[in-house]
Amino acid sequence: MITPDFVDTLSGIDTNMLLALNGVHASFWDYFMSAFTQKFIWIPMYAAILYVLLLNFHWKAVICYVIAIALIITFADQLCAHVIRPLVMRLRPSNTNCPIAHLVHIVGGYRGGAYGFPSSHAGNSFGLALFVAYLFRKHLLVFFIFFWALVNCYTRIYLGVHYPGDLLVGLLIGAFFGWLFTYIVHKLLVRYLEPHVKHLRRPEMKHQLAPVYVGTLTIGCIAIYAGVSSLGWI
Repeated sequence: MITPDFVDTLSGIDTNMLLALNGVHASFWDYFMSAFTQKFIWIPMYAAILYVLLLNFHWKAVICYVIAIALIITFADQLCAHVIRPLVMRLRPSNTNCPIAHLVHIVGGYRGGAYGFPSSHAGNSFGLALFVAYLFRKHLLVFFIFFWALVNCYTRIYLGVHYPGDLLVGLLIGAFFGWLFTYIVHKLLVRYLEPHVKHLRRPEMKHQLAPVYVGTLTIGCIAIYAGVSSLGWI
């Protein structure tokens, strides 16, 4: 049975973890984490994922996969931001009305919205990561995409806009929708498309590591930007 004391204990652990992780900061990482957490900076990596899909799968399958990815992100984002948050109303640690706000390291005055439980960033990132891992199953790509998702989550703690618990629940929601739509699209393709096309996918997948190369280059550019910014060169 979940008691108020148990909830208070979990909340205390969550807060202590946040303050421990958020308390480790430096000028370089302020710039790095602020840039890494931006959604638009990852458009080249998303484009690389689409390129690999188009190169290796039947175009009708690609349409289904793109729709599935859009549904994963939409369902995870809407459930986190517009269903659970208004019900739970847990203030972000960075919110000025939060009791620990004065203890949280804030970067560039960014505090996010009012409520942060659960994290849409975590939901979207892990939903996409699980789907990409299912499609390609290339060890290095799977490692990279989950590493990317984890760092994306950590940026939210570093910036002080989410508790670890916000991220954990968001992660689980994203993973659930990633699994759900992976299962649905697989069943639909096997039943309705595979019998009518010669090859649903190439026997030998090509250029699967393109998202890894593009993603690594993006991280390198973020690191260069953070370095020169922390030194005051721009």
